[in-house]
Amino acid sequence: MEENIQELEHELELEMQGDVRRGKYMTFPIGPDVFGVELKYVNEIIQMQPIAPFPEVEEFIKGLINLRGKIIPVIDVAERFGKEKFEYNDRTCIIVIEVQGVEVGLIIPSIAEVVSIDEENILPPPNISHAPSASKFIHGIGKVGDSVKLLLDPVKILSDDSLDFTKEQENEEDEA
Repeated sequence: MEENIQELEHELELEMQGDVRRGKYMTFPIGPDVFGVELKYVNEIIQMQPIAPFPEVEEFIKGLINLRGKIIPVIDVAERFGKEKFEYNDRTCIIVIEVQGVEVGLIIPSIAEVVSIDEENILPPPNISHAPSASKFIHGIGKVGDSVKLLLDPVKILSDDSLDFTKEQENEEDEA
């Protein structure tokens, strides 16, 4: 009985944490644009660290890091979006996100801020057929004061024609 109560308390605590993160986005600049990732996907932010290159992968996949014994693939967000490469420096960091049970590191130039964006201030992305590659990863446009934030869809970032971490994970689980 006591174990059930502790389990329910733990589930409630997790649910409350989810509510705290709902509608909050970690924003970061890439060139003149400001992108945002919903906090519910963010596990942690770490400083840039040595990356072990992985052969014969897309150029934006920088390799693998060892994060406290866990091997995590790392991608450069600017390159993933077809934006101009940026030089890594002491402000460069890696946002470790988790999508469908898969952890991936996103290399970004720096963190801008965490903002709250109400659902009514999020517009669907424009339907532009010849848009740059970054637009296919956007789930909405967040209005914050006089500025806009391009809100990313982490599932789309990790799964498309050139990359599919989520399917690989599902296939590995099916085979096990």
